[in-house]
Order: sequence, then structure tokens, then C-alpha cells
Amino acid sequence: MPKNKRPAPRKSADSPEEKNEQQAHALCQLALELAEREDGEALDAQLREHEQEFHKLVRKLVNQHKDEALYGAVELARDEDIGAYRLLRETIEEAAATVLLRRDGAPTLEVNAFAIPLFVHSDGGLDMARDFQDADAFEALVASFTSAGLEAPKAKVVLMRHAYDAEEFDRITYGELNAMVREAAATMSEKKLLPAPALERSLSGWSPSAFGPADRAVELRFLLGFALKRADEPFYQVPADEDAADTHFAARAQRYQQWTALAAPLLQRCMGQQQALDFNFLYQDLFFGAKEQGLAEHATLRLLAALNQALQAAGAAPAQCRAVLGPAGLDDRVALRVLLLGADGAALAEGELPLELGADLEGAVDDAADALASIGVSQLSVTPGFDAQGRPQELRALS
Repeated sequence: MPKNKRPAPRKSADSPEEKNEQQAHALCQLALELAEREDGEALDAQLREHEQEFHKLVRKLVNQHKDEALYGAVELARDEDIGAYRLLRETIEEAAATVLLRRDGAPTLEVNAFAIPLFVHSDGGLDMARDFQDADAFEALVASFTSAGLEAPKAKVVLMRHAYDAEEFDRITYGELNAMVREAAATMSEKKLLPAPALERSLSGWSPSAFGPADRAVELRFLLGFALKRADEPFYQVPADEDAADTHFAARAQRYQQWTALAAPLLQRCMGQQQALDFNFLYQDLFFGAKEQGLAEHATLRLLAALNQALQAAGAAPAQCRAVLGPAGLDDRVALRVLLLGADGAALAEGELPLELGADLEGAVDDAADALASIGVSQLSVTPGFDAQGRPQELRALS
């Protein structure tokens, strides 16, 4: 009689954390392989297969809301290669903000999430309890996106009836945004109201305000909308010819500038404040691009406010002071450090502007110089870096 075999030990399933880590490494590795090829180099059969696998895995992880794997892959790529980091981040952001709707016998439709950052100037700050209470003004604001030519005439646009603050907007992850786009798409394509838990979760509320009644407040807010249109809509196609493309973007910028004049009084009514509000609009972009430009401008304004305070406390004339600009390590990130020196060379204040990995440092210095000029500081020097004590090295004047 044959002996019974001892059963083989069962393999333990990977924990969710281990699976996330494996997927992050796999996605990062694919991005590294694709980023290694030279610009213009044709894809061979294996690399083409890996490219398809890369996009398929990104879409899968975004659709499954696997934020741990997605953000983990971005961090891994950040430490490995700038090209891979950019490719991975841009691909994930586009996949998170865009949903394609395909149906037999019908053109493919596209829904994407767009946003507009704006700075609101008020006395004492905004009151969220008054936010978007005027239904007529809100409907007119939504309609203006197509009537003013920001979106295609036949596009359907929905706008969140809320102005997100910076922290609220920054909490929306890749997976959460994709879920929000899908809920918006379902509502627009089905022509009826459907449950929208992700959209509701995004309305987490403004952070407490530190402004007093007598303070002149400047607050960052984001308008968030979703546009449904044909994926091949000619309105959005950028001409291949460079001159024609420049004309295309210039025309859109002009339409946007005209729209801001129309939108400002509607937003005044939507925000329901008893006082007059002033608005500074940044440019409309897809969700993550708008978030990046809004947060970058907000960081610049906060730095300028701190430098202004230091100038006033020291009784120093801005024209007699000098600013030193240069790259500096900020934890595991890179920043542009701004060191403000008095007429006697003593340090009055300093601050940092976060830089994206691989950012154009020269362009960042030029932007900072323009911002410093707005508070009267025009004497500028640049440094390639700061020593351990924070002292700038190898200074040279910036004309």
C-alpha cells in the first residue's frame, strides 16, 4: 500500500504592502527602460511591447486606485533617473485626469478634469458658509466655459460648486481624482444624477483662517471642472506648424483673458461675500498642472510677504538691499534659496521656493528676480550653492 505524501506547504499570499512594492518596482523599471532610449530613436519590438505594458500597468493601477504603488513608483524613479521620473509622473497624471468612453458604433468620448487657480483678495478672509450660494451666478459661470471659448462649443462642462483651498485640493490623489472623473463622466453621459462618493469626499472643507477682521487677506482657491467632448474634437487640436501653433495658443490666451473679466463678477456673487473681492486668475490647465502652478505661485507670495516683514522690521529700504539666489537642499528635495541682505551685508531673512526635479534653474532665478522686483529689491546675486553654515559661495552679480 503506497504511503501518503506529505502535502506541500502552501505559499503565503503577498501582503497588500508587498504587492504594492512589487508593482511600484515593476512600473519604475519599465519607465527606466523607456527613458533610456535616445530622443528620436525608434522602438524595437521588445521595447514597443514594454511601452504597451507600461501604459497598461499605469491605467490598471490608476483604475484600481492603487495610490501606494503609483506614488511609490514615482519616488523610486525620482531617485534613479530624471527622464524616467518625468515620463512616469506625466503618464500617471494624464491617466488619472482623463477617462475615455468607448461605445460600439459611436465616436470615442473623452472626459478630463481641469482646474483654474485664483487668488482672492479680501478684508478679513473668505467665509466658507457663503461659498457658492447664488444658483443663477453659478449656472452663468458654468455656461461661460463654452460661450467664451475655453471649451469646445459642443462640450459638456460641469463645475464643482465649491472653491477648493490649497490643502483641500492637494489631498486629492491620483486614484481619488480618477474616481471623481469617472463619477462626473457617468453623470454627464447618463443624463441623470448618480451617487458620487469620491466627489463628495473631495469636499473636505477649508483649513481654519488665521486672518483677523482688519487683515488684508490673499487666499489661494481652485475651481475644479470636468469637460466631456469627442476625443477627436478639432477645437483642441494643436497645429503641427510652429507658427500656426503659436497663433492657436495666443488666440486661446486672449479668450481666457476676456473670460476672466466676465467671470470675476460672477465669482463675486458665487462667493457671497458682503465686501468687494479682487481676483487674480492663473491659467486654466488640467488638474495636476493647475495645482502645480497654483502652489508654486502661493509659495512665492508667502516668501515675498516674509521678506517684506523683515524689511519693515529692520527699517531697511528695499532698493538698498541685496538678494542672493541659489540652489539648496531641502530635506530630500531641491529648492531655490533666497537670502536677503541689508545694506551692511547682514542677513535680514531667507526662504526657499521648492523646485521640481530637473527644473530649469535659470528660469526659476528669472521668475524669482521678477517677484523680488515687485517689492523693490533689484540688486541681485546668484550662487552655485551654500555651505554647511548657509553661506553663499562664489557670488556673482546678476544683471
